[in-house]
Amino acid sequence: MSIRIIGTGSYTPDRILRNSDLEKMVDTTDEWITSRTGIKERHIADKDTPTSELAKQAALRAIEMAGIQPEQLDLISIATATPDTIFPSTACVLQRKIGAVNAACYDLVAACTGLIYSLEVAYSLLKAFPRKYRYALVLGADKLSSIVNWEDRSTCVLFGDGASAVVLYNNMENDQPDFVVESKIGAAGIYADLLSMPAGGSAKPASHETVDQHLHCIQMSGKELFKLAVAGLVDSCKEVLTVSGISAEEIAWVIPHQANMRIISAAAQRLDIPVERVYVNIEKYGNTSAASIGICLDELCRGGKLKKDDCVLITAFGGGLTWGAMLIRW
Repeated sequence: MSIRIIGTGSYTPDRILRNSDLEKMVDTTDEWITSRTGIKERHIADKDTPTSELAKQAALRAIEMAGIQPEQLDLISIATATPDTIFPSTACVLQRKIGAVNAACYDLVAACTGLIYSLEVAYSLLKAFPRKYRYALVLGADKLSSIVNWEDRSTCVLFGDGASAVVLYNNMENDQPDFVVESKIGAAGIYADLLSMPAGGSAKPASHETVDQHLHCIQMSGKELFKLAVAGLVDSCKEVLTVSGISAEEIAWVIPHQANMRIISAAAQRLDIPVERVYVNIEKYGNTSAASIGICLDELCRGGKLKKDDCVLITAFGGGLTWGAMLIRW
């Protein structure tokens, strides 16, 4: 039995919002945004385009690369903090849109760490129940423009919309190693208030008051998050490398969550990973939350930059607080 990634896909909307556009919306400058975040532009979906539509485009591309039909999927796992609706799940909506009639479906919320959490859960299901689950579609998809306060210059400059997908296949006739070499996920709910969207759930149902106070928008304590983010990324990566017995020198690529260039640089420096082996595309997309790592992976794959047996280290940190790292053998 061997569980492998057989397809990747990603999608970002056509509309591009550049730093020069944001200069006209809030009190900011291109230089300020670039120097503090590394972001030059981000892709923004139309108002009427839901997260499931972003996910659909990424899913179809991954399925096409995998060479399978949607009906063959046994599982759809979507990591998202911006579901179409509270229920039904965005995964169920996606199932309908792509015709994956035989797939079990669920959403998972781990904010920016979502894709790693989703991969961990889906991989575990394929491993534990090989005769029940052979093909799994794992996605990270977020329409963050729908929960951003466009009057708050500290947050609106950071985020973009996008989706990414991978297809996992459990080959019962193959004895090659699985794609997961080692993984680590964690959380610290004590810091939940540092990054959240306070309203819209059972704790603070929607009301005129919650809307007026922008409580349906992202609330973030940036300074406190920076130190925790770097520590979360570094510690989870070090644990994965130590347990696996793989050295930093053996890593072909590190794919960090694309949150902020300063966080990425600080984490890479503490891990002693050369910058040329750290994949970064934040300047083009901004922070796409659960989608970001998968977008990077898809770009590497389609760009011919991944070779068989390459070790790829993916790592993320997000609201919850959550963090994780996964060492993948390509």
